[in-house]
Amino acid sequence: MPPRPRPSLAAALAAALVAALLVLLPGSTTAAAAPVLLSQGRPATASSTEGAGTPASAAVDGDNGTRWSSQFADPQWIQVDLGATARLSHVVLRWETAHARAYRIELSADGSNWTTAHSTTAGTGGVQTLDITGTARHVRVYGTERATAWGYSLWEFQVYGTTGTGPTLPGGGDLGPNVIVFDPSTPGIQARLDQVFQQQESAQFGSGRYQFLFKPGTYNGLNAQIGFYTSISGLGLSPDDTTINGDVTVDAGWFNGNATQNFWRSAENLALNPVNGTDRWAVSQAAPFRRMHVKGGLNLAPNGYGWASGGYIADSKIDGQVGNYSQQQWYTRDSSIGGWSNGVWNQVFSGTQGAPAQGFPNPPYTTLDTTPVSREKPFLYLDGNEYKVFVPAKRVNARGTSWGNGTAPQGSSIPLSQFYVVKPGASAATINQAVTQGLHLLFTPGVYHVDRTIQVDRPGTVVLGLGLATIVPDNGVTAMKVGDVDGVRLAGFLIDAGPVTSPSLLEIGPAGTTTDHAADPTTVQDVFIRVGGAGPGRATVGMVVNNHDTIVDHTWIWRADHGDGVGWETNRSDYGFRVNGDDVLATGLFVEHFNKYDVQWNGERGRTIFFQNEKAYDAPNQAAIQNGSIKGYAAYRVADSVEVHEGWGLGSYCYYNVDPTIRQEHGFQVPVKPGVRFHDLLVVSLGGNGQYEHVINGTGAPTSGTSTVPSTIVSFP
Repeated sequence: MPPRPRPSLAAALAAALVAALLVLLPGSTTAAAAPVLLSQGRPATASSTEGAGTPASAAVDGDNGTRWSSQFADPQWIQVDLGATARLSHVVLRWETAHARAYRIELSADGSNWTTAHSTTAGTGGVQTLDITGTARHVRVYGTERATAWGYSLWEFQVYGTTGTGPTLPGGGDLGPNVIVFDPSTPGIQARLDQVFQQQESAQFGSGRYQFLFKPGTYNGLNAQIGFYTSISGLGLSPDDTTINGDVTVDAGWFNGNATQNFWRSAENLALNPVNGTDRWAVSQAAPFRRMHVKGGLNLAPNGYGWASGGYIADSKIDGQVGNYSQQQWYTRDSSIGGWSNGVWNQVFSGTQGAPAQGFPNPPYTTLDTTPVSREKPFLYLDGNEYKVFVPAKRVNARGTSWGNGTAPQGSSIPLSQFYVVKPGASAATINQAVTQGLHLLFTPGVYHVDRTIQVDRPGTVVLGLGLATIVPDNGVTAMKVGDVDGVRLAGFLIDAGPVTSPSLLEIGPAGTTTDHAADPTTVQDVFIRVGGAGPGRATVGMVVNNHDTIVDHTWIWRADHGDGVGWETNRSDYGFRVNGDDVLATGLFVEHFNKYDVQWNGERGRTIFFQNEKAYDAPNQAAIQNGSIKGYAAYRVADSVEVHEGWGLGSYCYYNVDPTIRQEHGFQVPVKPGVRFHDLLVVSLGGNGQYEHVINGTGAPTSGTSTVPSTIVSFP
């Protein structure tokens, strides 16, 4: 076939100018309606494509140099999902030479049932601006007769209109009463810190949520004790902009020196000069220590060296030694430390300067020189007197912190005026309207009940929580879904299952997507999932990742083993973390207590750096967990169809305290293929409550007795 003609750059610019003039003509319907562009970056699908270089998404990407084109046949269609019902005003079609002679513009509320809003049998090609009347979420161009021998081809398919029933939502505004902002001259800082701590110290399943923000400067003589659902952060662009001559402390006095339940809290973006030379951060899951500079040592154990159950450090500099002491497991990423002491079962490091040498299982250190792909968590800061959110850039083969050494941080800043500041009482409809309108989301501390799914379908949207903001889905809906788009950033919030079973609590991308997101992946950071504990909660699966190239950087997905609404069937949730997308990377993956598989990995080329798991304590008997002929469901299951997968530093523990006679076949079940590789694995029986027969597949010695000694595998196969 001869080469297809392409319009010149001048022609394309002229067409764009004509379209702009059509929209702006005095007295035109579209100008009077003041519509907004709703379709750009939204999920688009088509009946066919001419080739891989002309996907449907190219017609809604805002680039007049990329296009969708179909196969050379009639009929063909392209449709776009606007993400929410909208009142439509007009559609702009920017045809390539291969245009439609006969076509319809069709509207649908559900993507299945269509009505015609415009029809022609005399299409002229070029740029066509078509007035449309109606409301719809889905809009389709349905071509029935081609004007050329080729297919149908659109540079851009643009849908304009308005969403929601109320006025345009404002961006920015105050951060609400539970965001407590200090500057160095604020009186009574210590008293306010103590007041919140007294309330939150043991409020493990309470409704209080708090965020402390410290403006740049120096603060003297403080001890910020951090309780449940409390976050403390500096407001500088660098941690060293905000210095506390004092401590940020987590201890376990409330639980008799046992730190295994010190969950749901965080410290970020501060420099500390500890009073006694060493700061104490005795935490377990869901308690990140990010972007911190400790000008001394860091003690990860509670006073008295009681039990502690693992945690996470990223993008931090600890000048002195990190004392691990009684921490069963820990993950440190892209940081700098002065040294590391001790380790119980599983200590993992990637991209960490000063990390101990590889030694697993004795000492239990797994050390990777770099992190393959990382991108730090977005954070709120002050630029003069203006709040902004800094969105760090992606790093490849990172080592050390993203800040310091006199270099400016790499990334971009978004002013708070471009965020919808979400406050308790906001509805899911309003939140979705904000996203559709083009705003990012900043959830202030609080608990949010949503009666429909929060849809994040715009590329590059930032969803940032303060003070462990908590989203609870009502009526069995999925709390949040991300579209098949680039660069969404989810960070710093908790999703808590409701009493009606949700099919899932968080979904990243639609099922079956084939889009490559490697250049600008979605990241999920410090997003925690909980089923039960705060009350009855049920979900079939906690988190589902469908989008390719997604980075999940520190999550704790937890089916509760204590608290309210807890029981084998009461807080039923069969699966914790399911990956269907390809090239997904998990750094710091904590998943515990699900009724069947804790992790199911179906996508190709997946990688996990650090995994911590406990099987469900409350299995009533062997029959309840029987998986066909296999005794129990593996903690980490890689599908038999997978050809390439790799993991480093993974551990699974059992504590079948209802029936200690239960036998678990293995912690890990994977296909035996050259591309499926695992490094530094362990299983352990806690006090002999249940036993593992193998570590991975049929390989590895069984655990035995009550000695709580791990069975390990250094390399598999």
